[in-house]
Formats: sequence, C-alpha cells, structure tokens
Amino acid sequence: MKTFVRTFNAIFGADMGGPVLAFVAVMLIFGLAADNFLSMATFGSVAFQLPELGLLTLAMLLPLLTGGINLSITFAANLSGLAAAWVLQAHGGVDAPASAFLLACLAALVTGAAAGALTGIAIAYTRAHPILVTLSMMIFLRGLGEFLTRGGDVSGFPAYIAPVGHGSLFGLPIPLLIFILCVAVWHVLLTRSKLGFGLLMIGSNMEAAHYSGLNTRRIVVLVYTLSGIMCAVAGLIMLARFNSVRVGHGESYLLITVLAAFLGGVNPFGGFGRVLPVFVALIVLQLLSSGLNLMGANQHLATALWGVLMIVVMAARTLASHYRIFMRKKA
Repeated sequence: MKTFVRTFNAIFGADMGGPVLAFVAVMLIFGLAADNFLSMATFGSVAFQLPELGLLTLAMLLPLLTGGINLSITFAANLSGLAAAWVLQAHGGVDAPASAFLLACLAALVTGAAAGALTGIAIAYTRAHPILVTLSMMIFLRGLGEFLTRGGDVSGFPAYIAPVGHGSLFGLPIPLLIFILCVAVWHVLLTRSKLGFGLLMIGSNMEAAHYSGLNTRRIVVLVYTLSGIMCAVAGLIMLARFNSVRVGHGESYLLITVLAAFLGGVNPFGGFGRVLPVFVALIVLQLLSSGLNLMGANQHLATALWGVLMIVVMAARTLASHYRIFMRKKA
C-alpha cells in the first residue's frame, strides 16, 4: 500500500490524492444508490454545467494562492457580460454582425481586467486585507450593475452566439473546451512562468518575497487583473448560455469556488496549490450535485452538503497535517 501511495504521489502529486479519493467515493456511492447515475446523460450534464463554475474557480484560484481572495468574481463576470451586451445592442442587437461580437468580447475582457486591476492596486498599495477590499469591490460592482440595468435583464443577441453557450465540437460542449483551454493556460502560468513562481512566493511569505527582490506590488496587481480577465470569460459564457445578462447570474457560485479550491489541495493561507487537482475537485462537486438531483434531493440540500463538505475537508487536512508532524517527530 505504501509503495502504491509513493508511486501515485510521484506521478500525480500528493495533493491529487484527496480529489481522486473523493471522485472514487462519489462514483461508488451514487453508482450504487442511483440506477442511471453511471450513464452518458449524467456525464453530459456534468460537462455542460462545469464550465461556468470552473472558470469562476480559476478566477478565484490565483488570489487564493497569494494568500488573498476575490469575493467580487461573480459580479465582475456579470459586469463584463453587460459590457459585451451593450456593444452588441449598439451594433444592432439580434442583427449585430460577427465583427460586433469580437468587439463585445474585447469590451468584456477590458472590463474584467479593469475591475481586477483596481482591486489589485487597492490591495497592493494600501495593504488592506483582501477580504475587505474585494468585499467593497463586490458591493460596488453589484450596485453599479443594478444601477445601469435598473435591476433588470439585458437580452436580445444574435443567433450565432448561441453555439458558444450550447454548441458542441468534436462531441464535447464548446464551453467545456474553452474551460479546458483556460485550465491549460493557468497550468502553464503556474508551473512555467516567473509570475507563477512569484505569486506562490508571495503566498508563502510576502515579506521574504519582497526582500528576495520580487516586485510584490506588481505581482499582486497582475494576479487580480488576470482574475478579472477570467471572470470576463465566464461572463461571456453565461451571456451565450442564458441569452441574457443579469447582475445576479452565478451569485451562488462564489463560495463553491472556494470549496473547489480547498478540495483541490490549495492552501487556504496561500503558497501552495495546483490547477489539475482543482479541476478534479470541480468534477467531483458536479457529480455530487448530479447524483443528488437523480435521487430527487432538493437543490438546497446540495448547497447544504457543499457547506458540510468544506468543513470536513478543512478538518481532514488539519488532522492529516498533525499526523505528518507526529510521524516526523516519531521518526
């Protein structure tokens, strides 16, 4: 058994063990409890629902790795979607040409980047706690969005946008392919770039990172700017999927993104975490939701179980940490 664990850790990393065990447990429990759980319909549902939550989790991941957090991700996504919607409506709404969609995507990315950059600048230069800054940004973005939309929806987009939210390519949903591409980009960023190394250093020890020569303020601003850009991608996917934009879309995803990150082995205090275990953790959460739906459970029960799962994950990680310390002392 120890040989298998060592081999698994050497190939996939020690942080992959928890998500894989959770995946196996969910598959076994719901595979036995629900007759039609192990079916293409279930996996198709997971593939269709995963991208929105997944993209917002990627937006949350980078700030978490620096020891921070971004509570404004859902509203940054919706405001980016609003920017894209206004560009499309300004160019004819349902009759807008394809070139207008490119401008809409650019407007969304700029809006998301601007929201993230303002957040990063406030955190980097005021040294205020990220929870307070991002909570303030969340309230600001929500209020701005509700003011601009009068609390309603913005809808009426060209038909060629629909495949971005509902279409398939090579048998896989287009939103899922976009999400997988973003996972690959984040993986390369964290493992092959100076920014990835720098943000992990900041998460481990901000002062040590500063004295080692890293421009910590610049890195923090870049981290939150990239987080905002990923929010914009999520906003565009939601626009295409719902054929409308509303300030409250995806609001319930906020804390689930934190749960997915922690289940994926991200250190809640920053400094350690990888994208691939978080990707597996997202699949586990979607399978859990689909399994409960198949068993006829209320959606509110699924939300409650996600909260319980977060507590269990944190408790298990604490116990595992104490056990490793005990074994080292014993050795």
